[in-house]
Amino acid sequence: MRRVQAGAARLAYRAWGPAGAPPLVLLHALGEQSSDWAPVAQALASSWRVYAPDLRGHGASDWARPYAIEQLSADLAAFLDALELEQTALGGHSIGAPPAYLYAARHPGRVTRLFLEEPAPPWPREPRIRVRPEGLLPFDWAATALSDDFTSPQVGSWRDGLCRIQAPALLIAGGPTSHVDQGQLAGMTALIPDCELMTIPAGHLVHAARPAEFTAAVTAFLGTG
Repeated sequence: MRRVQAGAARLAYRAWGPAGAPPLVLLHALGEQSSDWAPVAQALASSWRVYAPDLRGHGASDWARPYAIEQLSADLAAFLDALELEQTALGGHSIGAPPAYLYAARHPGRVTRLFLEEPAPPWPREPRIRVRPEGLLPFDWAATALSDDFTSPQVGSWRDGLCRIQAPALLIAGGPTSHVDQGQLAGMTALIPDCELMTIPAGHLVHAARPAEFTAAVTAFLGTG
């Protein structure tokens, strides 16, 4: 694990691949940490310098409020600046995808390629009841407040921004067994100017349930940088 000061937060991250290779930054889902990306990162490390931070409130990064999608997006920008990554490919899963697509929309010249796995789509939804599991957790339970951001009308402005993404994009959907609205994922694909939708029927955790297919799809999309 390495650590870097990214704005007000100190973020831990893992890195794979040669230092001189094109950079790729991967953002994990709620409740996960950077190690969740290890099998994917190892498969891509022959062509890419892969960075995977623990999001704020997760793993070895600072467990510090505020827990909000806009804050995660600011953390991502600060992380890229701290590592002096002027241009990078981005990937995000679930709650880690919105910071990636917001950053790509707001900084189009700095994102070379974008892939989104079962992203939280920018449409308002009903609040969800969350019950904390017993015992120690590898993340701050308060970080589950990130899900509440999608009950707010602000997601409409996030959706409007998708049309400003200039990087080629791949959206990987998990099919009918996923809890994510697949119609909304298709809607995201239509709004991003250069975006391909691929469905791998594995539910929400595509890269864990169907690792070979997922990695093959991402490898083909990213190429060699």
